[in-house]
Amino acid sequence: MRLKDKVILITGSTTGVGEGMARMFADEGALSFVHGTREPAAKQLVAEIQEKGGRAEYVIGSLEDPSVPAKIMAAVIEKCGRIDGIVNNAAAIVRSNLATTDLATWERVMAVNLRAPYLLIQAALPHFRKQGGGRVINIGSINGYCGEANQFVYSISKGGLMTLTRNLADAHGREGIQVHQFNLGWVLTPNEYALKISEGLPEGWPTQVSKTYAPSGKLMSPADIAYAAVYFLSDEAALINGSVLDLEQYPMIGRNPVKESL
Repeated sequence: MRLKDKVILITGSTTGVGEGMARMFADEGALSFVHGTREPAAKQLVAEIQEKGGRAEYVIGSLEDPSVPAKIMAAVIEKCGRIDGIVNNAAAIVRSNLATTDLATWERVMAVNLRAPYLLIQAALPHFRKQGGGRVINIGSINGYCGEANQFVYSISKGGLMTLTRNLADAHGREGIQVHQFNLGWVLTPNEYALKISEGLPEGWPTQVSKTYAPSGKLMSPADIAYAAVYFLSDEAALINGSVLDLEQYPMIGRNPVKESL
C-alpha cells in the first residue's frame, strides 16, 4: 500500500474528483479525511469507505468562512494526532466575465479557491514542522494560464494558486514540506455532466465530445486524477517539490489543435 497510515485531508471530497481521491487513498492504506458542506453526503462516503475495510473520517464547514480552515485542521489533529497531506480540491466554479463579475462573486471565488488553501496550509505548518515534513497538492486548472472568457475570476484564482504553490515549495522545501499543483483539464464528474446539460448539451453528451478537446475519444475521470495524486503523496515522490503538472490530454501551452470544424 503506497499511502499506508498516512492521514490525508481532501477538501471538497463528497463528490467528483475529491471523492475519487478519498476512495483511492483509503484503498492505498491512508486515513482519508473527507471534507464538504453536506453532512449526509460526507457520512455516506465515510460509511462506504469503511464498509470496504478502509479508514475515513469527515469534517463539515464552508470555506467561504475564514475561520473554518483552522477549525478543520484542529479537527484533523484532534481525531488523528497528525496530518501527512492536504489536497486543496474544493473550488467555487462560476461563469462570469469582467462585465458580469460583481464584488461579491469575486470575493467568494477568491475565498474558496485561493484564501482557503493558504489558510489550511498555514494551519498545518506547525504540525508539518513538528513531524519533519508534509505534502500538499493544490488542485488548479488549465484555465489558470489564461482561461476562457466566461471564466474570468475562476481563472485568476487558479493562476494565483500556481504562484502560491511555487512560492511555498521554494520557501519550505528545506523543512521537508512539498507543495505541488495539478492543473486539471476537462474531467467528467456528476457535477460537470449536470452543468453541461444546464448549458444546453444533450443527454449522453460525453460520448459526442470532439477529439479537439478529448484526443483519446473520452474525457478523463476522477480516478485518472487520483492515480497521479497517490504518486505525489507517496514516498516514491520524496525528492520532488514545486511541480505544476498539467493533467490534460494535450499540451496546453503552444497547442495548435486541428481545426476540425472548418
